[in-house]
Amino acid sequence: MTKQIPFRFNIPSVSEFTQKIKHILESNFRDILVEGEISNLNQSRNGHYYFTVKDDDAQLPCVIWRNTAQRLETELRDGQQVVLGGDIQVYAPHGRYQMIVTLVQQAGAGRLQQKFEELKQKLEGEGLFDSRHKKQIPPFPEHIGVITSATGAAFQDIRSTFEQRWPVATLYLHHASVQGLNAAGELTEAIEYFHSSPNPVDLIIIGRGGGSLEDLWPFNEEIVARAIFNCSIPVISAVGHEVDFSISDFTADARAATPTQAVILATPDINEMKYLVDDYTNSLVSNIRQKIRDFQEYVNRLKQSHSLLVVQEKLRFQYAQLNSLSHSLRNSVIQTVMDKKAIVNIASGLLINKNPANKININYQYLEQTKERMQTRYERFVDCKSVQLAHVNHQLDKRNPIEPLERGFTRILQNGSWIRSKNHFQKGTNTLIEWKDGTEEFNS
Repeated sequence: MTKQIPFRFNIPSVSEFTQKIKHILESNFRDILVEGEISNLNQSRNGHYYFTVKDDDAQLPCVIWRNTAQRLETELRDGQQVVLGGDIQVYAPHGRYQMIVTLVQQAGAGRLQQKFEELKQKLEGEGLFDSRHKKQIPPFPEHIGVITSATGAAFQDIRSTFEQRWPVATLYLHHASVQGLNAAGELTEAIEYFHSSPNPVDLIIIGRGGGSLEDLWPFNEEIVARAIFNCSIPVISAVGHEVDFSISDFTADARAATPTQAVILATPDINEMKYLVDDYTNSLVSNIRQKIRDFQEYVNRLKQSHSLLVVQEKLRFQYAQLNSLSHSLRNSVIQTVMDKKAIVNIASGLLINKNPANKININYQYLEQTKERMQTRYERFVDCKSVQLAHVNHQLDKRNPIEPLERGFTRILQNGSWIRSKNHFQKGTNTLIEWKDGTEEFNS
């Protein structure tokens, strides 16, 4: 082994070496800007924010002190693309460097806007925005599907507006994230759910409240736009505020500036409908009353006309003739009925004498008497046979070989024969003793 030669110069300690790195980094990386995606965001009990900003190949630890965070008034979340400003600081105890953030800005707005315009032109070229594809919004929807976050304010606004404006409708909420990486997939899944449901709704409202372009971006995804376009149910897009436009607004069958306006666009006002019904009712009653008055006046004019008087005179004459003919016909019918009734009475007397019912009654009485005699004979026969049967059963019981066993006696069997006498008993032969409740075999 080669003998190690000792170093002939001063070797710095870890602390000294770290201090040199700290001086170099902190003096050369001040007021820097860096862009990346926030991950592992954590807020301490003291109000400080600790997180990592990263891209595909590297990551940088960051911290925002509580006072800075209060001043920035920025809502941070994982997955957010930001531009950070601040200084690099070396934390010597851990031997790591981190960025002390003093500035936070939303990143990528320009790129997102460019991506928005490119997708808009593509879908518009394919005809997804054409008015000929737009479905008619039903005038009186009863079942309405709502696609938004279950915890967001948008659904609360939609529900409260429905309760005030069109309470007869039933809302079906399908929760979906309205921002973040999973939002586009969840929105598409919700649209497909209503599209393929065996009990389809009349209308779908999809949307959320306002926000930045990045917050609203899931509604600019191509899969969401195509899902809306292919949906067989009319869709109203209500994304953001009035100044916000998304791809879903162009592909939907109708666009509302806000979720509240979507309800106004989707439904009539029930109070206006009540007023309208009252107006129609009053108008209808007034028209009917006027028609009745007009026809009454017309009838009164007809009653005073010469033609009607002539007709009335003819009717009175015809009515008198009709009464005379009716009286004659009534008398003729009465006489005819009386004649026929007399004939029927004569025929009825003749039939009574030859009525077979008399013979039937006599024969029926004879039959009843015969039946009683047969019943008596049958009962006597049965009683006699019952006595004979009881006697036979008694004799059989006396001859029953099991009967002694029932009274507590036993039976001795050898070679299958009943040993009735001591003289027939054979010693040394297998013997079977039988009781009423079983048998026992032994060798005597």
